[in-house]
Amino acid sequence: MAIINSTVKPFQATAYHEGKFIPVSDETIKGKWSVFFFYPADFTFVCPTELGDMADLYADYKALGVEVYSVSTDTHFTHKAWHDASDTIKKIRYPMIGDPTHAISRNFDVLIEEEGLALRGTFVVDPEGRIKVAEIHDLGIGRDAAELLRKVKAAQYIAAHPGEVCPAKWTEGAETLKPSLDLVGKI
Repeated sequence: MAIINSTVKPFQATAYHEGKFIPVSDETIKGKWSVFFFYPADFTFVCPTELGDMADLYADYKALGVEVYSVSTDTHFTHKAWHDASDTIKKIRYPMIGDPTHAISRNFDVLIEEEGLALRGTFVVDPEGRIKVAEIHDLGIGRDAAELLRKVKAAQYIAAHPGEVCPAKWTEGAETLKPSLDLVGKI
C-alpha cells in the first residue's frame, strides 16, 4: 500500500520535550501540521547534524503552524541524556519521541528489523493525520531542513488552493500551475 495519503496509524509514546517527559500519540497530532523526522540513534554522527539543522529552523516551522517530532528507537531517557550532553542537541525545542518498542518506526515502514534502528525517514502529515510527503534515506545520507521546509510550504499551499499544483523548485510566492487540457504538451 502506498503511504502517501494514508492516515498515521495509532500509536502512543513518550517524548523528551523542554525538560519534561510528555505523552505523544496519533491523537496529539490531529488538527495541525506535523513533521515526523526519524533517525537511527542518539549519540551518533550524521544524526546530530540533521537534528541541529532542524533545531536552527524550528521557529520557521512553528510560524507555519507545524510541530516537528524527531523519532528514534532510543528511549525518552536516552534523548534526555543526549540533550544534556551535546551542545548541538541542547538547541532542540521540538519533542524527541522514544520508540523502544519500534511500533512507530514499523508504522511508518522505516524500521531496519535486524538492527532495531530506523532509517532516515521524513514525513509531512496534514491536520487530518494524512501523510502528504514521504522521503526515506539510507543511513549515510543526511537531510536538509530548509528543503523540507520548502516541501511543507508546498503541501500547505496545495491544501489551501485545490486545483493548483506546485512545479519543480517551487518556492513561496512563485507561480503555480492549474492542470488543464490546455497545458498538456505546453510545459
